[in-house]
Amino acid sequence: MSIHPLALVSPRAEIDSGVEIGPFCIIEDDTRIGPGCILENRVTIKSGVTLGPNNRVCEGAVLGGFPQHVHWSEAPGRVVVGANNTIRENVTVHRPLKPDRQTVIGDHNLLMVGAHVAHDCTIGNHCIITNNVLLAGHVTVADRAYLSGAAAVHQFCRIGTLAMVGGQAHITRDVPPYVTIDGLSSLVVGINQVGLRRAGYSTVQVAQLKAAYRVIYRSGLPWREILEVLRSEFADGPAAEYLPFLEATTRGIVTERRGPPQATIKLRVEADAEGETAARPELRVKCA
Repeated sequence: MSIHPLALVSPRAEIDSGVEIGPFCIIEDDTRIGPGCILENRVTIKSGVTLGPNNRVCEGAVLGGFPQHVHWSEAPGRVVVGANNTIRENVTVHRPLKPDRQTVIGDHNLLMVGAHVAHDCTIGNHCIITNNVLLAGHVTVADRAYLSGAAAVHQFCRIGTLAMVGGQAHITRDVPPYVTIDGLSSLVVGINQVGLRRAGYSTVQVAQLKAAYRVIYRSGLPWREILEVLRSEFADGPAAEYLPFLEATTRGIVTERRGPPQATIKLRVEADAEGETAARPELRVKCA
């Protein structure tokens, strides 16, 4: 164990062997820090936080702050962080509203600079939460999801497995598994093919996910019939994850962005023999 002399560590904190604590860190009462954790300079671990093994927490991060809620309790729940996470500079993670609840960060996650995880959130495993992402209260992020810079997620929303959310997107509904959200429109623009390939999904599995995607977003079927098709035709493989996710939604799912029905294309104007140009009408064409 290595604790810098300029760190302030409560004698009632439970600190395992092999922990490194840098200068100006503050470790409060009722905290548990597992073996192999590294706390860089100016890290604050507040009461009610449990860190599993081999986590690295970088400068200025604050874990275990009280929930930002007008009805927060003087006895909130705990923040539980799993193993092998990297929590970069100035990340904030807040405790849940009620004493019997947990704010959970799983294993092998990367939370980049300035990300905020609010009260009662749950983050799975192998997720990447990039710079300045904002997760409001009660948000769930499933395994291997990727949230790009400055994306903001409304309270009680869910981000599905291997979903990719574009930068500056504002998410107010559930994001189904395996889809990509365009940051500009905040709408679904297809399957997350890059993420699927990197995760080792086969061509057959990706084809199955595309087929299920077309049922959800392109079939035009009523919601109940979509669920029935998913139940009968996609009971196995990765696409089987769609049905329970859609059945559990309370906020609805993010809709698909489709091309506009019409677009205006300005034609190039050619100069005449005397070097003058004539006005040409715009051509309106329908996009496929």
